[in-house]
Amino acid sequence: MLRVLAVDDENPSLEELLYLLRADPRVSSAEGASDATEALRRINRALESGPDGPEAIDVVFLDIHMPGLDGLDMARLLTGFARPPLVVFVTAHEGFAVQAFDLKAVDYVLKPVRRERLAEAVRRAAELLDAAPPIPVHEPDPDHIPVELGGVTRFVAVDDITHVEAQGDYARLHTAQASHLVRIPLSTLEERWRARGFVRIHRRHLVALRHVGELRLDAGTVSVLVGEVELQVSRRHARELRDLLMRRTTG
Repeated sequence: MLRVLAVDDENPSLEELLYLLRADPRVSSAEGASDATEALRRINRALESGPDGPEAIDVVFLDIHMPGLDGLDMARLLTGFARPPLVVFVTAHEGFAVQAFDLKAVDYVLKPVRRERLAEAVRRAAELLDAAPPIPVHEPDPDHIPVELGGVTRFVAVDDITHVEAQGDYARLHTAQASHLVRIPLSTLEERWRARGFVRIHRRHLVALRHVGELRLDAGTVSVLVGEVELQVSRRHARELRDLLMRRTTG
């Protein structure tokens, strides 16, 4: 059974597509998104929840002409994901088929969408998923975090991370040598790495206590020096941070 996300900026087209998808017995769930940005956010959440999670997505039925990020741009971004959903393009324009299949699209369905033609696209997607080998399940490595760079997955040692910066639904990991963007919210990393000495100092920042070189007080403001970077500490986190640093040095 397929879990589907349909993406179209025109609401009547989106509602019609969802109606047809939900009527197909091979589709267990079909949700809609009105633009590529919203769709990518949902796909990120789905990947974080895992292939059997409640928000998992198997196939994206994707319009091409949309304001902002268009369907082809979104499909290009998905090719860089570790486990991207399948893509079926649903569009009123015939001229993009070559680009669509270059991006490994499962199918290219023209509007107005006919029930029989859409059913064929669903069949193709279902067969591809049934034929795919199962994704191996590995225990996460607590000492490293995978990051993607130019289509290559690398593993960054958690102990090398000096601080983490929130960037929307993403987080930027900083080391002494580089920074890496990961599709994990800051709040998730805060919970995951609390026992490893990472502390929230601001709504946008976590710091690794082991990498804090100085605690600075200046005219009522508090900041920390992490390597060569100075980070502001919010008032609500200042006392906890100071106590933790003191315990670290005297413990």
